[in-house]
Amino acid sequence: MTRPAALYLGAGCALDAQSPPSPYSLPAHHLVTHGVIVGMTGSGKTGLLTVLVEETLKNRVPVLMIDVKGDLPNLLLALQDFRPERVEPWVEPSPDDERLIPELASAAATERQQALGAWGIDEKTLHEFHAQVAPRVITPGSTAGEPLHVLSMLERPTRSWDSDPSAARASLSAGISLVLRLLGRDADPARSREHVLLSVFAEARVKAGGSAALEALLEDLAAPPIERIGALPVDKFLSKRDRNELAAALNALLASPSFGAWREGVALDVGEWLTPISDKTPAVIVSVAHLDDDERSLVLGVLLEEILTWVRGLSGSKRLRTLLVFDEVYGFLPPHPANPPTKRPLVALMKQARAFGVGVVVATQNPMDLDYRALSNAGLWWVGRLQTDGDRARVIEGLASSTAGAGASASELAELTKSLSPRWFLMRDVHAERGAQLLQPRWAMSLLRGPMTGSEIRKAREAW
Repeated sequence: MTRPAALYLGAGCALDAQSPPSPYSLPAHHLVTHGVIVGMTGSGKTGLLTVLVEETLKNRVPVLMIDVKGDLPNLLLALQDFRPERVEPWVEPSPDDERLIPELASAAATERQQALGAWGIDEKTLHEFHAQVAPRVITPGSTAGEPLHVLSMLERPTRSWDSDPSAARASLSAGISLVLRLLGRDADPARSREHVLLSVFAEARVKAGGSAALEALLEDLAAPPIERIGALPVDKFLSKRDRNELAAALNALLASPSFGAWREGVALDVGEWLTPISDKTPAVIVSVAHLDDDERSLVLGVLLEEILTWVRGLSGSKRLRTLLVFDEVYGFLPPHPANPPTKRPLVALMKQARAFGVGVVVATQNPMDLDYRALSNAGLWWVGRLQTDGDRARVIEGLASSTAGAGASASELAELTKSLSPRWFLMRDVHAERGAQLLQPRWAMSLLRGPMTGSEIRKAREAW
């Protein structure tokens, strides 16, 4: 029998810290019940998240990462040895540091070797990680990584209507919703007549083996290929005048030079992204750090809908087969009544993905703006230092709603999160009998140099 995969996260100890920390490994299948990481700036949240990703990949489990701030491409800097020249392109002197770059690189390489060595990570481990992982950075609307065709489910359909019509229809619906949101119109699939009409047109074209490109949908609006929508004639369902207004808005979108960038690049095909290539484990980073807030919400809404559709097409499993990581989820999973395009699929994933062996880990430094009813589905919590009383109260409330028998009262947990040192976390795993404990994450193999620019992402991709 194959031993369950284990993720070596660092060192753990009891809440009273009376006994010294000892090596801590998390059974990989515990992530199937999802996780939440919270902590203020400087708490070590990004380091813990990176270690979690590295360990998941070491265990041959594909990871799909959503990057909002620009930190996750640091995974490309999991340098395969300790030579200073490897580090040199990535060091930057502080304002009060007068050392030259080569000297800084040498010091950084030595520090990295000693720090990783203390956790039992040597050059052999780095070589093996580098050899077995296939990183990929996808940057919608940018060529820093691989650009993404965000309407590929319409214009480059890959789903089979014969084998999985419900998944194919859900994928088309997400594409139509994105188009309507870009036009500032009602994008609700059940309520919007424009959504229903365009969906019927798109489905007819794709079922016939063609493409539902926007130009084709414009033709259908001008000369509908069908006579009725449901029980009503097309003209009564949506008048010719309303169709002409929709066509004019759609044409203006097509004519926009900036919109062209959204129709170029790799197809939005989550199944293809997460398929191993040459026995290498996929590590896919979708980075939207370069986009504005509205663009991020729209693109990630479509991405998460596509992930949800892919998940629902999997067979059931109790093993972790894929991990979805969403760093800086602030603003994308807000409490009621806010309802951005990302919220519905995220809530559905937190409720349903575990049955298919897909784990979800979300992280934020702004816990006040999270829907804790959705996060009550999480079985793993890592809580770093929190500065404000409001943050602490909200997190302890969420922790209490998702766990039982944490081994400490709410007031004790709140006081503990106030006094935590950097790179220490209060951890609660509902699968563990020992209750809550403290965790110090190991040193990350990746250089954690902060947000990466587009040119830095290009340079790191070329150097991998």
